[in-house]
Amino acid sequence: MTRLGEMEIGSAITLEAVMRAAKLIEGSVIRTPLVRSPTFSRMAGAEVYLKLEDLQKGGSFKVRGATYKVLSRREEIGPAGVVAASAGNHAQGVALAAKAAGLPATIVMPVWASMAKQEATRGYGAEVILAGESLRESISFAQKMAEDGRTFIHPYDDLDIITGQGTIGLEILEDLAEPDLVVVPVGGGGLIGGIASAIKAKRPETRIVGVQAAACPSALEALRAKERVVVEAERSIADGISVKEIGEANFPLIRELVDEVVLVEEEEISTAILALLERKKVLAEGAGAVPLAALLASKIKIAKGNEVVLVISGGNLDPPLLERVIRQGLLKNGRIMRFSACIEDAPGSLARLLSLVAEGGGNVLAIHHARGERGHSLFRSRVNLEVETRGPDQIEEMKAALLAAGYEITVRS
Repeated sequence: MTRLGEMEIGSAITLEAVMRAAKLIEGSVIRTPLVRSPTFSRMAGAEVYLKLEDLQKGGSFKVRGATYKVLSRREEIGPAGVVAASAGNHAQGVALAAKAAGLPATIVMPVWASMAKQEATRGYGAEVILAGESLRESISFAQKMAEDGRTFIHPYDDLDIITGQGTIGLEILEDLAEPDLVVVPVGGGGLIGGIASAIKAKRPETRIVGVQAAACPSALEALRAKERVVVEAERSIADGISVKEIGEANFPLIRELVDEVVLVEEEEISTAILALLERKKVLAEGAGAVPLAALLASKIKIAKGNEVVLVISGGNLDPPLLERVIRQGLLKNGRIMRFSACIEDAPGSLARLLSLVAEGGGNVLAIHHARGERGHSLFRSRVNLEVETRGPDQIEEMKAALLAAGYEITVRS
C-alpha cells in the first residue's frame, strides 16, 4: 500500500492526530474567528456562521497543513529544504512554513500563475520556478526536483497536510459546540478530508457538505463512479479548487465522512464574492466563496433554525479579477444601468439629459459622446451612459422618465 509520511492511505485521520497537530502549530498560525452573519442568517432562515480562513497567514487555510508537515517532519528535512507545486495558496503556505522553520523553499508554479501570487510567494522568501501548463505538470516537475534531496510537500494528497487542515474543524467545535451543518470547498480534498475527520469524530450527527465549481466536478464524479476519475475542467473563477482528480488519500475520507457534494455555477460564485464583500466586508477568492454560493443558490437543504458554518477558505483574489467580479455583480443585480440615447447636437442638450438622470437619483459613472455615426442625422449624436442605481426598480423609473421626456433609449446589458 502506498505510504504518505508514516500513515497509510485509507487509514483514518484520528481525532488524536488532529489534536496533536493543533498543539504543534499553535502560535505559528492564526486561530481564525467564527462570526455570525445576521444578513445571511435571515436569507437562509438559519443561524449562519463564517469561519474566516481568509484572515489566516498567507490569506488561506493552506498554511495550517504546510506548517504541520514542516514542524512534524523537521528532523527528516535536509539542508536543501522543501519543494512544492501550487498555483498560489499552497505556495504561500509552504513558503511561510519553511521561512518560520529556517528552511529554504522552492515553489514550482504553472506558467499561467498570477503575477500577484508569484510575487507574494517570493515575498515570503521562496524561490519560484515557472514550469508546467497544468498543476499536475507542475507537481511532476517538483517531484523530480525532490530527487536531489529536497522534501516534497504535496498540496493535498498527503496525510500530514490533511491532518493539519483538520485543525479548522477543532476550532469550529470549540466556538460552536453543536453545528448542524458545515459547508466546505472541495478541490483536491485535503481541506474537507481534515475537517470532516475532526468534526465527525467529535460530533457524528453534524452534516458535512462539500462544494465544487461545476466547471471542475472531480469529487462529485468520483463519488458517482465509486472511484477516482479525471474530469475535463473548464476555466473557473474558483481556480483554487480546480483540481481535475481528487487526491488518493482524500477520496476514502470524502466517501466515508462527507454527506453530500454539490456544484455551483460561475455566476453564483461571483454573486457570493460580491455578497461577502458588501454584507460582511469579507474579501473571499472564488474557492473561498463557494460555500456561500451554494447557500444563496439553495443547493443545500437546510432546516429552519439550523446552525450552519461556511468555511471561507481563502481571500487571495487578484485585484483585476476582483474589479471584473464587482462590475459583473453590479450589472446582474441592477445596480448599474447602461443605456444610450439620441440627443440634439446643440448646446444644453446633454445637460438636459443628465439633469433627468440626476433627478431620478442616478449617479453617472461613465459617459461617451459619439458624433457622426452612420445612419444618424448630422444634427444629432448618441450618448452612451453608465449610471449607478439602487436597483432594478430605480432603473425602471429612470427609463419611464426618459421615455416620457421624449428620448429614444436603448438599454444594454
